[in-house]
Amino acid sequence: MNVTTQVSVSKVKQFISHLLGQGKSNQITNKREHPLEKKKNQHKLKIKGIQNKDLLKRNQNYYKKQDKKSITDKGDELFKVGNKMLQESKSQKQKMEAYVLFARAADMGNLKAMEKMADALLFGSFGMQNITAAIQLYEYLAKEGSYKAQNALGFLSSYGIGMEYDQAKALIYYTFGSAGGSMMSQMILGYRYLSGINVLQNCEVALNHYKKVADYIADKLEKSEGIPVEKVRLTERPENLSSNSEILDWDIYQYYKFLAERGDVQIQVSLGQLHLIGRKGLDQDYYKALYYFLKAAKAGSANAMAFIGKMYLEGNTAAPQNNATAFKYFSMAASKGNAIGLHGLGLLYFHGKGVPVNYGEALKYFQKAAEKGWPNAQFQLGFMYYSGSGVWKDYKLAFKYFYLASQSGQPLAIYYLAEMYATGTGVLRSCRTAVELYKGVCELGHWAEKFLTAYFAYKDGDVDSSLIQYALLAEMGYEVAQSNSAFILESKKAKILGKDKMYPMALLLWNRAAIQGNAFARVKIGDYHYYGYGTKKDYETAATHYSIAADKHHSAQAMFNLAYMYEHGLGIAKDIHLARRLYDMAAQTSPDAHIPVFFALMKLETMHLLRDVLFFNQFTMRWKWLKLDSTIGPYWDLFVIALIVAMLIFLLRNRHR
Repeated sequence: MNVTTQVSVSKVKQFISHLLGQGKSNQITNKREHPLEKKKNQHKLKIKGIQNKDLLKRNQNYYKKQDKKSITDKGDELFKVGNKMLQESKSQKQKMEAYVLFARAADMGNLKAMEKMADALLFGSFGMQNITAAIQLYEYLAKEGSYKAQNALGFLSSYGIGMEYDQAKALIYYTFGSAGGSMMSQMILGYRYLSGINVLQNCEVALNHYKKVADYIADKLEKSEGIPVEKVRLTERPENLSSNSEILDWDIYQYYKFLAERGDVQIQVSLGQLHLIGRKGLDQDYYKALYYFLKAAKAGSANAMAFIGKMYLEGNTAAPQNNATAFKYFSMAASKGNAIGLHGLGLLYFHGKGVPVNYGEALKYFQKAAEKGWPNAQFQLGFMYYSGSGVWKDYKLAFKYFYLASQSGQPLAIYYLAEMYATGTGVLRSCRTAVELYKGVCELGHWAEKFLTAYFAYKDGDVDSSLIQYALLAEMGYEVAQSNSAFILESKKAKILGKDKMYPMALLLWNRAAIQGNAFARVKIGDYHYYGYGTKKDYETAATHYSIAADKHHSAQAMFNLAYMYEHGLGIAKDIHLARRLYDMAAQTSPDAHIPVFFALMKLETMHLLRDVLFFNQFTMRWKWLKLDSTIGPYWDLFVIALIVAMLIFLLRNRHR
């Protein structure tokens, strides 16, 4: 099917409005038409003298089923074409055309197409965000048994977006979603039971949920390595997101292309790798990857040779699967002592691809590559000892190699470590450790791709679309998404939540991120309690969170804030000496703290001197009337700092004269 017409968002919206009204109109039409059809049929029966009503009903049902089947088949065909177009297309126009096909298929009753349209309305794909319409579609789909719709309704209930804020209802939706097969619901429930969110904390239940998702991910990873997704922290560079190192700026990419064309072998290999797996915001492009690898291989790059071998071993559109070609390039790389090439030869002998299965040869090559620190080879060695493939089972050696590979983030090594801790195989059983490891594997799922779409939506100014995507990932337990969602809510730029709900929801998300070890989030919780954002002012609680951030994470900001509280006795006993020490520690921890600490210490010393002169000498009673808070105001300390700065500027100017 060729789609050549120009597509607009309004056209899709027309399909959607028709689709949403279809259910109600069908019910009304059926109620009206049924009596008329009955009378018409009775009239025909009298004319033709047919007395067998059962025969007529059977004929009617048959034709209805045939019509329904024809419409269903057409809807299925449209959905398949649209889905293929969405997966293969790169331009926004082609993707939009895919959604027109989804809308037409949904109009014909295709449930999968309805799910696609509901997701587009929820997440704001191509500027189509309409949460009310999305909820209507999800509610219809949920009645039809869609587990994706159950998960979406649970998510919306948990945040109170377009629906009533109801954690109990959210839990019910997630439970039904997980029972129906939703991996997202399984992951959300795993995180909830791990953290005790609206349920009793239960490690074993969390383990059960996370294991199901991890098994699903591991099965995908065994077929391909998977694509790691960059998780940009909005809190790190809010003023200049385009310079974030996680995403390759377009100008820098063009510069790298220029260097690659000029013969820079290292850049050629790097660009090949980026295009091979689709990193740093670049599209996965096998043709470009092969192009750069071939250029680098001709220049003698062993890494490029090994990656070409990898491409032919796995097979793709640019390099069709060919064991002989893979063996050739792996051998060329291995002859130069390249770890990736050695690992590739090991894989060929281990699986018997193009060569007879030979575990001895595989073990030899894996060991050589592992000694050079290649994590995939370390994993393969671990797997051989874990499964007893060509060697005696040895769980201690398996654990050793899995652990080494896991330190470099090898996902399957992390999965098998989780399996060992979950079952107590070769190690002491630890539910908590197993869950944490399974969680790491689960976070490699395809849903993590939303990190990129959410980031680009935020960068383009579509805050609501960005927030809804980050919020879903936050619900699944991603710490970066929790921080990003809280950051967006705190800015009060989003429109999908009431302003009165933003600070409380942001505080909740900062708290979840802090529990997962985010120091910035821990300081934020202290700030919220200090200023009373989304909660009551509570200096004691603020000081507690600042202390945790200072002691556990060595946060300079937390040290500075805590020093200020000790200086003024806010929520904790006043202690000038401890305040000085914390100010000094903040300056030592971060260079950015030097100037604020300098002024804070100058103010502290000045005020301390004034107190010594005014309050603690023989004229104490005479000066008792002096109450700085009442005479100058609650921000007298800022006034003093400004006065000191003015004096310093005056002295420096006079010195230059």
